[in-house]
Amino acid sequence: MKNQFWLRPCFAALSAGAVLSLLACTETKTKDIPAPIPTTPVTNEEAREYGQYTELKWSDEFDAAVLDPSKWVYEQGGGGWGNNELQTYTSSDNNAYLRDGKLVIQAVQSGSSYTSARLITKGKQSFQYGRLDIRAKIPKGKGVWPAIWMLGADIDQNNWPKCGEIDIMELRGSRPTELLSTMHLANNAGAHEYRGTTEKMTVDLSADYHTYSVVRSKNMTRFYFDGSATPYYTYTATDGSPFPFNNPFFMILNVAVGGNFDGNPDGTATFPQQMLVDYVRYYQYK
Repeated sequence: MKNQFWLRPCFAALSAGAVLSLLACTETKTKDIPAPIPTTPVTNEEAREYGQYTELKWSDEFDAAVLDPSKWVYEQGGGGWGNNELQTYTSSDNNAYLRDGKLVIQAVQSGSSYTSARLITKGKQSFQYGRLDIRAKIPKGKGVWPAIWMLGADIDQNNWPKCGEIDIMELRGSRPTELLSTMHLANNAGAHEYRGTTEKMTVDLSADYHTYSVVRSKNMTRFYFDGSATPYYTYTATDGSPFPFNNPFFMILNVAVGGNFDGNPDGTATFPQQMLVDYVRYYQYK
């Protein structure tokens, strides 16, 4: 129903000498209109150059005797993880442990079965705007699937892919010179969409340590390799909608085995296979 607007009945019985009284029908008092509440920018939402993120806000150097339970959680279980993966993730020190200042995530074969580890910061530490550096030496071999990635911290309220996923580094073990970085989200219909890059590298990524970095700013995510000042991939809010990537995310480190990504091991990869992580560091600018 449309709104009906009526004049106030102050003109009824208007006399010839009452013209001045018309002013009484118009309220002249100034209304108290509240001032707009200013929007406070989220810390580090403005995009800056890679080297300007110099303030270390959180890190794990993995130089203790055991994994720090205030920073990491073992995510456990099997069942394929939505990708027909073969491994079961455990909390066993056979699958994840610290050695010589490094985190070792180890995929182990026992007959036709596999175990590995998947470590997450969910409930311990989330990351929004800033730069994350992960220095790691990754494994290779057919069916070996190391990953350094992130999921939206609101995943319990907004299930995947609506929460968003940021794949900082994935490797198909059979293609150790290809670096994959991918953004996953749900479109307006709730269907899964993704966009990313496959970088053809000049080196075998499993041969040495490399630093994999992501810089997150408002409406922009940039990916860097080995401290380069130039990103090799940039994803912005024009690339996907709704855009979940301004929200806090948590970190995941894991080595999967088999599944849809690189297929199952074919006997050419020798187990155990290890991902060695030197550090995880989170920086912001002043």
